[in-house]
Amino acid sequence: MTKYWMVALGGAVGSVLRFWVGGNVADRLGTRFPYGTFAVNITGSFLIGLVLTLVSERVNVNPNWRYLIGVGFIGGYTTFSAFEYETFQSMQDGKMLIASLNVILSVAIGLICVWLGVAAARALDIILNFPGTSTVS
Repeated sequence: MTKYWMVALGGAVGSVLRFWVGGNVADRLGTRFPYGTFAVNITGSFLIGLVLTLVSERVNVNPNWRYLIGVGFIGGYTTFSAFEYETFQSMQDGKMLIASLNVILSVAIGLICVWLGVAAARALDIILNFPGTSTVS
């Protein structure tokens, strides 16, 4: 039962942060392109690479942290369904360039951000020399 509470708590915090970040980015950059959703997806990609690498490659971390942060917080924070809907709306409105850019940039930069997050987590592991960690390759 604990894992469900961890997911619920993380999801609540992640959803509120998604709403705040997405709104602030859209307020600053406008809504011609879905900048808010894009920013959330990119930062979420980095976070999932960073956090899940740290959590999964450290032997002595309680699995509840993965539920709280990886499934709950990052799952609540990222906005894939909003990404899909906004892309569909752009296509329906005849804005094929915006729809295509949203898909291509979100997927390509998102994958780069996951890779950067994994690299950052592994670098932190090496720099901080966490005791009880697995071998980083």
